[in-house]
Amino acid sequence: MEAKQSAYAAAGVDIDKKMGGIETIKQMVKKTVTPGVIGGIGSFGGLFQSPGADTILVASTDGVGTKLKVAAMAGRHDTVGQDIVNHCVNDILVQGATPLFFLDYIGASVFDGAIFNQVVSGLCKACAENGCALLGGETAEMPGLYPVGEYDLVGTIVGQVKKNQIITGERIGVGDVLVGLPSGGLQTNGFSLARKVIFEQEGLKPGDLLPGTETTCADALLAIHKSFLKPVSNVMAAGIDIHGMAHITGGGFYDNIPRVLPKHVDVTIDAAAWEVPQVFRFIGEKGGVAREEMYRVFNMGIGFVLIVPSGAVGPTLTALEAAGETPVVIGGVNPGHKTVHVLF
Repeated sequence: MEAKQSAYAAAGVDIDKKMGGIETIKQMVKKTVTPGVIGGIGSFGGLFQSPGADTILVASTDGVGTKLKVAAMAGRHDTVGQDIVNHCVNDILVQGATPLFFLDYIGASVFDGAIFNQVVSGLCKACAENGCALLGGETAEMPGLYPVGEYDLVGTIVGQVKKNQIITGERIGVGDVLVGLPSGGLQTNGFSLARKVIFEQEGLKPGDLLPGTETTCADALLAIHKSFLKPVSNVMAAGIDIHGMAHITGGGFYDNIPRVLPKHVDVTIDAAAWEVPQVFRFIGEKGGVAREEMYRVFNMGIGFVLIVPSGAVGPTLTALEAAGETPVVIGGVNPGHKTVHVLF
C-alpha cells in the first residue's frame, strides 16, 4: 500500500525529502573540516576550538542577492555557493582576518534536491579553497514566502586576526597609494540593474553572446566572485605594511573606500588606469547610466583595493604578481574629508 502523504507535505513542506537531501551532502561538507572543528554537522550548533587570548574574532554576514535570479534563468547553481563564501572571506580580509568557519542559510518555497546539491557543492569548494570549515547551516522551506522555483542564499563567516595585526585604516595618510586587484565580473552586486538592461531592455537570453564579447550573458553575469585571500596573504607574509583595504561591493568606489579612511584624507581614483570590462561598458551605454552611478553601483573591474605607503608599492605589486594576480596602481591619497573622487 502506498504511504499516505503527510499533511505538512501536502501543504508544501516535505520533511523527509529535505532530511534525505541533507544526508547526501554530509560527505561534501566533511571535505571542508579544519583542525579547529569539533564534531560534525547535524547538531543544533557547530563547535570550533577558540583560537586563543591574543586573537580577535572577526565576523561578517551577507547574501548573494538577485544574482540568484540569473542562476535560476541559466539553470546553473554550482557557482553561487562559491560567490557567498568568497564574498564573506573578502569582507573580513579587509581587517587582516583569515577565515575559521562558515555558516549558510538557504530558504526556498520547496526543497529541490538537485539545486540544493549544486549550491552546497559550491559552498564546499570555496570553503576548502579558503581553508575554511563549513560548520553548519539552515535549509528552510516556506511556501508562500519565497516564489516557486527561487531561493535565497545567505552566509555568515567567522575569522581570526592577531590583536597587533588588525588593519583598521587609521594609519592611511597623504601620499599613500591605492593598488587594485581585478574582479572576475560583477561579483555579487548590481544585478538588479544588470538584469534590467541586459534581459528586460535589450531582450537578451542567458545563452546569447554578450555583444562585444565571445562570452554568453550567463557566463559573464555568473562569473565567480573571486577570493582575494591568497594574494593579500602573500603581501602580508612579505611583511609589507598595509595601511588599509577595501572590498569593492555594493556602493562601488564611492561608498566602500571611505569606510576605511581617516577623517583627514580623500582618495583620488584614475579611471583610465585599467580597462573596464565590456559587461560594464554595455550596461552603462545601453542603460544610459551616468558614469558616476556606474562607479557607485559596480566594481567596474576592480574587486579589491590595498592602500600602502608609496615606498611599498613595488614590493606589493611583486607579491601580488607572485600569487598570480595582475595588480594595477589606481590612485592615491590626498588631504580631504573621507571622500572619493574618480577622475574620468
